[in-house]
This record gives sequence, structure tokens and C-alpha cells, in this order.
Amino acid sequence: MQDPTALDNWIVANATRVRLGLRRPHNWLQLAKFCTVGASGYVVNLSVFAVCVHALGLHYLEAATLAFACALTNNFLWNRRWTFRAHDGRPAFQAARFVLVSVIAFLFAASVLEFLVAVVGLPELPAQAVAIVVATPLNFLGNKMWSFARAR
Repeated sequence: MQDPTALDNWIVANATRVRLGLRRPHNWLQLAKFCTVGASGYVVNLSVFAVCVHALGLHYLEAATLAFACALTNNFLWNRRWTFRAHDGRPAFQAARFVLVSVIAFLFAASVLEFLVAVVGLPELPAQAVAIVVATPLNFLGNKMWSFARAR
């Protein structure tokens, strides 16, 4: 029988961390803060989008890109300062990781969205709501355990 690979060891160790972390009330508070920050990012996104399209006359895809960048910045700053209190890390390093985790969570949510609309037949808006909820734990864990992880 083969020895477990480094990836296997990493998966087992992190699965154990997650299982033990579910028992700590502090982690549930962080999740609530993370969701609050996400809601504020949603408001920022829609507000910037509306201003760009209606007041500035930008094309909706340009507006969506600017809105995403503003919401991502908002979410990074609030999660770094308030949710995870990660003041001791290097901001540029954390930001790069935050963006990568956000993109991965977005791609996962987009896959769920496509499945729910194309295969299940849900309307787009409810499917998007479900996709966001399904991707939130991935986004939270990626940011807690990697983007804003405390040095051990």
C-alpha cells in the first residue's frame, strides 16, 4: 500500500481543522461578520454599477467591472480589519490571496448557477441567490485559512 501523499496529508489536516473549528463560537461570529461584509459589498457593487451606467453613461460591462473592483476592495478592507483582524500580515500578500480565493469562489458559484438554470430549470435570480449561499462557505474558509491565516 502506498504512503499518503503530501496532498492527502494536507487534506486530512485541514479537514480536521475545519471539523474542530465548527465547535468554536468565535468562528461562527466570524462567519456572520463575513456575511455582513459580503452584504455591504453587494450594496457597493449595485451602487457603483448604477452610478456608472446611469450617471456616467458607461457600458454595462464596463460598469460591472468597476463595480466588482470596488466591491472587492470594500470586502478586502473590511474583512482584513474587522472580520479577521489580520493587521499583522502584509496587506499586498493578503490582497493577492483574497482576490484568488474570491475568483475561485466566483467560478464555483457560476458553475452552481449554470447547473441550477440549465439542468434544474430554476429561474436566474433564485438560482443566483442559491449559488451565492452555496459558495459562501468555500469563500469564508479560503479567506480564513489562507488569505488571512495567522502565522503558526
